[in-house]
Amino acid sequence: MADPNLFQELKDALTSFKSFLDTNTAVIKPAIVALKPIVPQIGDLLNKLIALMNELKTAIQNINVGAIPGLDKVSQFTSAVKTVLQTAQALLPQESGQIQQVLDAANVVTGLPSLDQVKQEILDLLTAIIGDLTTLNS
Repeated sequence: MADPNLFQELKDALTSFKSFLDTNTAVIKPAIVALKPIVPQIGDLLNKLIALMNELKTAIQNINVGAIPGLDKVSQFTSAVKTVLQTAQALLPQESGQIQQVLDAANVVTGLPSLDQVKQEILDLLTAIIGDLTTLNS
């Protein structure tokens, strides 16, 4: 089985969220307007979510994998590291947290070569989601 690709997973999650927003904005918007006077934290939630989406968009925009020579070899290295760590995790349960941190970092690096394939789609989804969230918060 192929390893999951972090950037494809991000695109899939954003696509699903965007689809949800497209389907439900007409229902959610009036509910948010009604909730704001009662539960003002809903506005904070939306503001923070919009800020996080903007940070994610900036982070994706700033990744230029085409300028990294040997990236394919680094990706193969991190893929091998993941295999070793996943095997070692059962033998070192007390190090599970630290192993997971290394696995998380390895997942990002392993997925980088495919980022160019989905980068613009991710950026377009983020732009659209930010617009939808801003509409919901207005």
